[in-house]
Amino acid sequence: MARPSDRPNDILTALDSVLKERLSAPAHSSYIASLYAAGLNKILEKVGEEATELILAARDAQDARRQGDAAVADRALVGEVADLWLHTLVVLTSQGLDSGHVLGCLEERFGLSGLAEKASRQIAGKGPGT
Repeated sequence: MARPSDRPNDILTALDSVLKERLSAPAHSSYIASLYAAGLNKILEKVGEEATELILAARDAQDARRQGDAAVADRALVGEVADLWLHTLVVLTSQGLDSGHVLGCLEERFGLSGLAEKASRQIAGKGPGT
């Protein structure tokens, strides 16, 4: 039997489904439902916190790797990436979107030079930081 990590689209689809269910759940029923109930600003605050924790974990992992002891730090780094992914999926779900929208965007960009892709966004009027 395949592990969820062997089938990333399956786990993302399952997660999308759970996150969508939590939109209409009572706030007291789960952490995610409580985030939705608190509103977009609270969700975005959590994304910012998770991004900061990811930055710190990446620095710790780099330092640990230099010292030849990366296993624990790498586990922490992967955990922080998972936390950030989860919270960004909560943002998407709160806006009526899901991981499929992001995967579609990545698929469109796949094979493009990053510089060319960024330039195309500037030409399209989406600005340099988008």
